[in-house]
Amino acid sequence: MVYINKLISQMKYIALSVVLIAGIIAAGLLMRPGKTQAQSPLQAKGKLTNTDKTMELATFGNGCFWCTEAVFQELEGVEKVVSGYMGGHVKNPTYKQVCTGTTGHAEVLQITYNPAKISYDELLEVFWATHDPTTLNRQGNDVGPQYRSIVFFHNEQQKQRAEKYKKELDASGAFPSPIVTFIEPLTEFYPAEDYHQGYFERNGGEPYCSYVIRPKVDKFRKVFKDKLKPEYSQK
Repeated sequence: MVYINKLISQMKYIALSVVLIAGIIAAGLLMRPGKTQAQSPLQAKGKLTNTDKTMELATFGNGCFWCTEAVFQELEGVEKVVSGYMGGHVKNPTYKQVCTGTTGHAEVLQITYNPAKISYDELLEVFWATHDPTTLNRQGNDVGPQYRSIVFFHNEQQKQRAEKYKKELDASGAFPSPIVTFIEPLTEFYPAEDYHQGYFERNGGEPYCSYVIRPKVDKFRKVFKDKLKPEYSQK
């Protein structure tokens, strides 16, 4: 229950900024610009493999991968974060196709991490603290099944940890509504187009990054300061 108790206090700290950001987006003052950008597909498609036996993989979908990628990249013990698509029925989907909400895919992150430095439970803690898991197929103004809250487990242990965490979190009353996060087995992972990777780091000055992603990242850094890589803990 230690992570649950920590998460309740973290959610109270983050809640106000999330509400304010959601209000800005809902008012139509700021829209996600990605749909108008040129596509630049990665050459390597398909399931990401992990050749380093000291590393493990975690896959989460918790809304716009531009925002969530920026958060997980800063965690100590996380080696790599790849934005992509999972859970659908169309092979090699493009961003444009996924945005229609008809391919069945969710925008996800596939995270390569060192379990000696950060545990799967800690990744789950960050996952549930940095999005609203009570809104079905929606995060703020991003609406559609591609934005659903979902954990794709890589093994039985991950499944059990995610289900246990979800159950305890729901029972704790940390959220005012029931958690609707899906917990499903891993399916084919398709890396997103090149311009989605490292989006916040490369486009930090754009309006969407400045007004939507940066406030979320700033709050995350304050709440999870003890879990950050050294280069981010000083920011």
